[in-house]
Amino acid sequence: MNYKIAVLPGDGIGPEIVEQAVKVLKAVAQKYNHEFSFTEAPVGATAIDQTGSPYPDETHRICMESDAVLFGAIGDPKYDNDPKAKVRPEQGLLAMRKKLGLYANIRPVTTFPSLIHKSPLRRDLVEGADFVVIRELTGGIYFGEPSGRSENGEKAYDTSIYSKEEVRRIVDLAFDYARKRNKRLTVVDKANVLATSRLWRETVQEMVPDNKEIEVDYMFVDNAAMQIIQWPKKFDVMVTENMFGDILSDEASVITGSLGLLPSASVGIHTSVFEPIHGSYPQAAGKNIANPLATILSAAMLLEALDLTDEAAAVRKAVDESMDQGVVTEDIAQDKAASTSEVGDWIAGAIS
Repeated sequence: MNYKIAVLPGDGIGPEIVEQAVKVLKAVAQKYNHEFSFTEAPVGATAIDQTGSPYPDETHRICMESDAVLFGAIGDPKYDNDPKAKVRPEQGLLAMRKKLGLYANIRPVTTFPSLIHKSPLRRDLVEGADFVVIRELTGGIYFGEPSGRSENGEKAYDTSIYSKEEVRRIVDLAFDYARKRNKRLTVVDKANVLATSRLWRETVQEMVPDNKEIEVDYMFVDNAAMQIIQWPKKFDVMVTENMFGDILSDEASVITGSLGLLPSASVGIHTSVFEPIHGSYPQAAGKNIANPLATILSAAMLLEALDLTDEAAAVRKAVDESMDQGVVTEDIAQDKAASTSEVGDWIAGAIS
């Protein structure tokens, strides 16, 4: 079967790590008799340099016409250090989410036995931790209007807005994930303070009778932040609003020991996007030292989304073997480090 995959390398280390994931997908296609058609398109600072837009119309067209999007990273220091820049790379990410209708970010948080020693938490706390953070992507304070500043510049304001429809949509997805896992769902909010959180909690409570097989608990965001550190094995599936999810998923990612190992998916009403959770790491760009495993594992999530579950399992198995045999980049190497491209070649070879 032929699958169309849009490839958006983006900025910094994006092109290097995405190249390795494409290698792996090509190895999968060869072994399992699939055909993947890859179409590359610019996004982020690269796209601004080429077109003036961080998410050009042509890039969007390619994404809409594809079965999935493999995405690298966005961000460039020249924009970070220019407070007067009117167009920024990160605006491309927000535009992509909005135009593709990406309402849910899925972040698996999985510990790897060979990397437990790199976690900031004690082995007994983190060993065996395995949960999923589901973050709502299109509502909340990042998109609420009005926002701005007073005329004298002394005050600023942002508005958080959610509708019941938006909450139901993301929580439906969270129930589905919980159903396929251990049937436990934690809803994270701040219902003791925020009206939007009270709407979330009320809406979830209305949905519980139709999902009786799922054990649901509610947790204030400050408590959730503590318990991710104190007892990460407590969680199975966590669902929350945009800003809370942004913060908690980053916090959760650190406990595994390496940001370079965690994939993510953003799903919605059009084409889904698969990307590593780390940033563009411009300091490493072009040096062939960046860890490609999170991007390769994102490619495994992409395969699962296409119902290619055996193929996804083969990718994960090859990644596990690469770590067991020490074929890893300098961020996690205990002895001699492999380069970005060497890791990609090894995993593609293991699959073939």
